Formats: sequence, C-alpha cells, structure tokens
Amino acid sequence: MSIYLDKNSKVIVQGITGGEGSYHTGRMLAYGTQIVGGVTPGKGGQKSEHGLPVFNTVRDAVEATGATHTCIFVPPPFAGDALFEAYEAGITFAACITEGVPVHDVLRVVGATPGMQIIGPNCPGLISPGKASIGIMPGHIFKQGNVGLISRSGTLTYEVVDGLTRAGLGQSTCVGIGGDPIIGTTFVDCLRAFANEEETKAIVLCGEIGGSDEEDAAAFIAEHLRETPIVAFIGGRNAPPGKSLGHAGAIISGNFGTPESKIAAFKQAGVPVADRPSDIPALLQKTIGVLNS
Repeated sequence: MSIYLDKNSKVIVQGITGGEGSYHTGRMLAYGTQIVGGVTPGKGGQKSEHGLPVFNTVRDAVEATGATHTCIFVPPPFAGDALFEAYEAGITFAACITEGVPVHDVLRVVGATPGMQIIGPNCPGLISPGKASIGIMPGHIFKQGNVGLISRSGTLTYEVVDGLTRAGLGQSTCVGIGGDPIIGTTFVDCLRAFANEEETKAIVLCGEIGGSDEEDAAAFIAEHLRETPIVAFIGGRNAPPGKSLGHAGAIISGNFGTPESKIAAFKQAGVPVADRPSDIPALLQKTIGVLNS
C-alpha cells in the first residue's frame, strides 16, 4: 500500500504542452505512472509529444479518461483557476508544482475545495517508489520499502532519500508538501494518512524554519504515533531572523518559527532530531531498534 498515489492512479497533466509540463510528463511516464492525457486550452484534439490526448478542459479529460489525479504545471497567475477547474471536474488529488502562486489565490482554493487533496503549490510532488510518481522527483534514487517521508524542501528530500536508499531503508511514499506560507497538505495531514496505512513502519519528517507546522506535527505524534519510529530534521538553523531563505514560508518573525521551538517540540514528543541530513539513516535505524527491543 501507499498514500495518495499508486500504480492504478489515473493522472492528467495540466499544462502538458508547455516546456516543463512536457519534460516531466516524459519522466513520469518512464517511471511507470499511468498518465492518461493532458490539458491545454485551445489545443484540444491534438496529441502531446508523448502521444497522449490533449483536451481543452479538465472536465473533458476526466469524462474521456476517468482520471482522478492531476499534476499542474501552469503559470503562477493561472494555477489557482487550474485547481478550481480540477475540483469542479471531480479530480480528487492535485499536485501543484507551480512556484510563485499568489498567496491569496491559494487561500481561496484551499478553503473551497473539500474532498480534493492538494499537494503544494511550489512543491516537487510525491512518489510511491516502484509504483508511480507525480511531479519532478528523480525516481532513480528511490527504493520501495516501508519508510514514509514528508518534507517541505524538494532538494532536501532528494538528499535524505539518497541516504536512506544507500542504507537499505526503502520508502513507501515520499511527499514534498512545499515551502510556501499557505499549502494544501500539511505534515499532520500526511502523518494521519500514514497512521492509517499498514505498509509504512517508520517515518522521516524534514521541516524547516518558519510557521508552526512542525510544532503541530509534534503534537499529533505525541498523541497518535508514540509507537511509530520517527526521526525529524529542521533546516535553516543558521538563518538570520526576518530573512527568508529559499522558501517564502521559511522566515523567522521574532520568536515565531524558530528552529529551537521546533526541535524542542519534537524532543518533547519523543522524536529524535538529526543534526545533519546525513545522520538520518543511522538515527532512524537506532530508533527502530529501541522501539522494537
């Protein structure tokens, strides 16, 4: 099993004829994702360079293919409308890869699309190793297994996964939730999904400065996942207060969103926090051993 995505998920790509959409569609197909078509207004009836049908609207695509998932590569000013269009067409899962989506657009969408799981925006997507991938993750570094991973950072995800794979710790599902101030799916959402899924036996959580999502995650773990081996890492520990580094949501305001508060919350919940990404595999193996002893 896996969360959110498996080999049977039928996926469309909104923006499939654009440069990024086309390139990553090819990579997702090569990984084995069941992409059934794409959407570019005005190009309905054509074929993508991969031979996939292109539709004018998401509704047309869903009616013709039975798609349930979408991957969004449309420009920032139109990403909010793309999400609304997917929701109104009956899509139940959307990964919005687009960076720079206006915060007001995200707020408007997240509060008005019940029943559609949104990952992102400004995220790398997700992958269930050996089954399917949606987004821009480099599939060759992943290995099928039973470690779930949730991360706000795409490149940090790849670094951590490479270490896990080299240590023989395969992954069940890896979710890049994105680093914007407002996102559709939080750490807690993913933790709840992993808690209800039997394949995942351990979890790695990669957070960063800014916001309170990590503290919320620690509280959820303390209440619901005490018996699950979990390791955390917090990026951006040396960032100066008030300065955003890389992600719009990674900004410390006064005492809010500090690495110290996040690390303290995890330790209080019994979750060990790695000092460096390279320490995660050994720390996870140690934590698994302690809980199983």
